[in-house]
Amino acid sequence: MHSPPCTAGNPGDFMKKVMLVTGAGRGIGAQVALMAGQRGYAVAVNYQNSRDAALDVVRQIEAAGGKAVALQANVGDSTEVARLFVEVDAQLGTLDVLVNNAGILASYRVDALDEDNLRKTFEANVYSTFYCCREAVRRMSTAHGGRGGVIVNISSMAARLAVVAGGTVYSASKGAIDSFNMSLAKEVGLEGIRVNAVRPGLIDTDIHEARGGLEKIREMAKSSVQMGRSGSPAEVAEAVLWLASDAASYVHGSVIEVAGGR
Repeated sequence: MHSPPCTAGNPGDFMKKVMLVTGAGRGIGAQVALMAGQRGYAVAVNYQNSRDAALDVVRQIEAAGGKAVALQANVGDSTEVARLFVEVDAQLGTLDVLVNNAGILASYRVDALDEDNLRKTFEANVYSTFYCCREAVRRMSTAHGGRGGVIVNISSMAARLAVVAGGTVYSASKGAIDSFNMSLAKEVGLEGIRVNAVRPGLIDTDIHEARGGLEKIREMAKSSVQMGRSGSPAEVAEAVLWLASDAASYVHGSVIEVAGGR
């Protein structure tokens, strides 16, 4: 049973912890945001293009009695990330948890690579994580007068297995996240910030539409996943929310695989 996170104030009062989820209009990000709202967080639902989807996530959180705002920003752009965090400060208050979920699935061979595709993939999957962590650390770190916090980075099993044909760029971008996750944990562990990552496997989200859709993913899972099935965004979200909670207070610099044993 999960109690709403709070900080003590006047008797009977509580202050919601604030979570920012990037790329939260759809898929895993949307499930993380919804689950966070259910468990008492005030949630910043970031999106780049999926405005209607992000607003729907906010409506669902509010309908259940929670607090959320939809905030547009391209987190692959440093200037937009700085603006996003200022908006979180103004609308929800001091950030407690950052979930770096935004990203794109790129699939093409190296001999078909062009600079624009390479740049866009790394901006979405890697630069976004660096930019958002920079702003989060500036707010959370006790070295900057902060009260601490949690960062959860969304990696991928592609970082370890690199099994997707034509997935060199995507796998490399997620490998960068794994390395960054471990290095950042060492950098800020003594400043009140816990840093961990989640590696999802074959998960039922629309990010796979470019690779044949969900049915293809589900068929692939039958033969390549030890549990014989693909996973759900909610199963990934459970791991993220656990890492964000006090139940994971001694978990730091780690990667949790949510991949059915793949």
